[in-house]
Amino acid sequence: MDQAKIGKFFKVLRMEKQLTQEQFAEIMSVSNRTVSRWETGANMPDLDVLIQIADYYEVEIAEIIDGERKSEKMNEELKETTLKVADYSNEERKKLTKRMHILFLLGAIASALFIILDLMGVADTGFTETIASFALGFSFGMLVVGVIVTSQYMIKIRKFKQRLLNR
Repeated sequence: MDQAKIGKFFKVLRMEKQLTQEQFAEIMSVSNRTVSRWETGANMPDLDVLIQIADYYEVEIAEIIDGERKSEKMNEELKETTLKVADYSNEERKKLTKRMHILFLLGAIASALFIILDLMGVADTGFTETIASFALGFSFGMLVVGVIVTSQYMIKIRKFKQRLLNR
């Protein structure tokens, strides 16, 4: 517990209310010298007075003991956490986008392979029929995956997947 920091916080709170030490001392029923000692960190108020001070300034006792407002610190921590989550989300999105680009490129190559085999007239016979069928199926599959990923259905699929994994 840093009494000097707490004292500075007392002074900040008093100044926010635009009070002099004498005025605040009257409100708390103590001497203005006592208020001065609190603000310099030389003394600390008793617990019952500390509760009155917290009520008067509308702060938590924990904030007084820490010598700072929690809301400011919490807002900064929340901001930092939000930025970290956003960075993580962006990284995940970049990874997914990179994977999708690779799969779409493979789908385009498969489509081109099917078209070439079909134009050559060998897509209906023997081993080339298997290759053409695979290429056509793969390119169609990539088209379906692309539609799912770029639509709102992907979110629903992820939620469903999470529910299954949590069971």
